[in-house]
Amino acid sequence: MPLYEHIFLARQDISTSQVEELTKTITDLVTSNGGSVSKTEYWGLKSLTFRMNKNRKAHYTLLNIDAPATAIAEMERQMRINEDLLRFMTVRVDELEEGPSAMMQKRDDRNDRRGGGRRF
Repeated sequence: MPLYEHIFLARQDISTSQVEELTKTITDLVTSNGGSVSKTEYWGLKSLTFRMNKNRKAHYTLLNIDAPATAIAEMERQMRINEDLLRFMTVRVDELEEGPSAMMQKRDDRNDRRGGGRRF
C-alpha cells in the first residue's frame, strides 16, 4: 500500500484533549478503510505565519499513514467538513521516517542547549 505523511492544523480555541479525540477519529477512519497509522506526533500549539480564519495559532499534528488511496480520499473528505480544522496536507512518500520527526528533534536539541553552555 502507498505511504503518506499527513499534517493537520486545528483551531487554537479547542483543547488538547479535543485535538487527541480528533486524531483518534481520523486514525479510526483510516483503519476502518483498510489502512494503518504507524506514528502520531502532536507538535503543540504554535504561532501561524499569517492569520487563518481569524486564528493566530494552531494545534499541529503529524500522522504517518499506510493506506490505500480510497482511505485517504475519504479521510480528506471528512476533514473538509470538520469546522475545527484550519488546514491539512497529505503527501505521498517512498518510505516513512523512523524515529521522531524533524520538529520533535528540533525541540529535543533546544532542550539540550539550555542545560549546557559556556563555563568560565
